[in-house]
Amino acid sequence: MAYSIVPGSLSLSRSVLDRAADRRRDAEWLEKAWADTDTQVTLVAGDQLAVESDRTSLRLVPPAAAPDGVRIFLGIDHTAGAGQTADGRAVFAVLVDGEADESYGGLRELGSLLNDREAGIAVNVVGLANWHAVHTHCANCGNHTEVIDAGHVRRCPVCGLSHFPRSDPAIIVLVTDDQDRALLGRNEAWPEGRYSTLAGFVEPGESLEAAVRREVFEETGVVIGEDIQYAGSQPWPLPSSLMLGFYATATGYDINVDQDEIAEAKWFSRDDLRALVEAGTMALPGNISISRRLIEGWYGEELTGSW
Repeated sequence: MAYSIVPGSLSLSRSVLDRAADRRRDAEWLEKAWADTDTQVTLVAGDQLAVESDRTSLRLVPPAAAPDGVRIFLGIDHTAGAGQTADGRAVFAVLVDGEADESYGGLRELGSLLNDREAGIAVNVVGLANWHAVHTHCANCGNHTEVIDAGHVRRCPVCGLSHFPRSDPAIIVLVTDDQDRALLGRNEAWPEGRYSTLAGFVEPGESLEAAVRREVFEETGVVIGEDIQYAGSQPWPLPSSLMLGFYATATGYDINVDQDEIAEAKWFSRDDLRALVEAGTMALPGNISISRRLIEGWYGEELTGSW
């Protein structure tokens, strides 16, 4: 087994900004950056991002045009021409109250359309926005938390506990058999013909390799051997996952789906996959997903058709 994801193909793993964590507690610097007319602000309502009318780029406004809301410092853009100072251009986000309207869009729509800089901004701020939405109160004492460290920490003013953004690790794996066929499954909630690689969350005290073996066996009954190859990772802040991609080789090939998460699973040859996709009877994961890139890494080239 020697498959790989094409470098740079993971839409949500791109980033340009220097996160400049050392500035998050520098109140004087943050206020100066916010007052700079060259600073850019992205607006987020729920997990939806303000976009330009072409819906291929974020709508970035100067601080004076930003509405009230939780303010998050995202980082500094040091690329050529960014900003008028030696530090570069500061980038913030504001979490807007209320529902998103048609001038906003989600990561599933925007992820593959944004450039590297804006993709990194979008993934970062959506993850933070989702975290803020569910950490308004302290898990220890129940009191309302306050935002500190430029939006990267919430602290309880009563018990003093600090709460930090979280990323939940999840494995996602393309399994092959002794005939080099790929194992793909259909989630119980999906329509006929929609297939993806297998995935699941890593449990406490569990290694990534152990999670690969457990999830595949639990969902399909297929046994994984020692041949497990790391392929790459991609944040998936919907709401808070970090997808860790693998290729793995099976040593037991009988399929027995759990009928809980997985409704059906099958072994597909490359010819099978191509014929079904071209016939329109099989849909593959979208282009922003690491699952799609794992499948194409095994297949050997890009495929058409997606959810």
